[in-house]
Amino acid sequence: MVEVLVLGVLAVGAASLNAAFAGRPAEPFHEVVRLLTLQRRVTARADLLLARIGVISLPVAAALAALVVPFGDRAAVDTSIGVVWFNAMEVVAWASVWLAGWGANSAYALVGGYRFIAQGLAYELPHMFALITAALAAHSLDLRAIGEAQDGLWYAVWMPVAFAVYLMSALAMAFWGPFGHPVGDDLAGGAALELPGPDRVLFLAGRYGLLTVSAAVAVPLFLGGGDGPLLPGWLWSGVKACAVLALLVWTRQRLPVLRMDRFMTVAWTVLIPATLLQMLVVGIVVV
Repeated sequence: MVEVLVLGVLAVGAASLNAAFAGRPAEPFHEVVRLLTLQRRVTARADLLLARIGVISLPVAAALAALVVPFGDRAAVDTSIGVVWFNAMEVVAWASVWLAGWGANSAYALVGGYRFIAQGLAYELPHMFALITAALAAHSLDLRAIGEAQDGLWYAVWMPVAFAVYLMSALAMAFWGPFGHPVGDDLAGGAALELPGPDRVLFLAGRYGLLTVSAAVAVPLFLGGGDGPLLPGWLWSGVKACAVLALLVWTRQRLPVLRMDRFMTVAWTVLIPATLLQMLVVGIVVV
């Protein structure tokens, strides 16, 4: 379980780094204190059970996904289907955000939840093809085996399309940066609008957790896992995960938020054909 705790620390670091980019490095800690001391409020006819399930299941999905993330040659849970498990926990996040928006019985929150479903439908197929491409090259669904199969040449080098699509889908999975439409300002906060203080803390924790886990999974998938000179494998995994996480956090300050209809058009007309072509090239090379 040490790996899960490390990823939790990285999630806190991601929140601090995001605030530091905005010139307020201590803001996440002040915000947590403020939210925890707010008086609870409930909208009329809200479905509290569904809303609470949505809020709680978001950080739980991130934590369960973290169980299969390897640091070096070890992971909290030894499984040969780590890629499938990670993708399954990502789908749980879809339900989490939608339930949080639906349960509040608020128009803006509901629209935010539906936006995330639309976003998921757009990015999920390119995301799955990117995952399958890496698994195909390694002939395995085990994240550790995929990392070990990149001896001498990282998949990010000869699968640039799959790597780029994966990074994009990591942002979309955590509705972060250019994919923050489900919690956009035009909806006054969207899916998280009506969440009371403690529930909002859990929701934000799940969001940062998903961002951190997806950054960590990029390491065995495309960056050679724990491969590297001098340092032990687990430390190389941590260094690479921090680098990817910093890149993902940085996008929030530099890239505009995309409209879902435009992103869906690009996903279906550009990203899916591009990832299929990348998978075809990899299949020809390795078979």
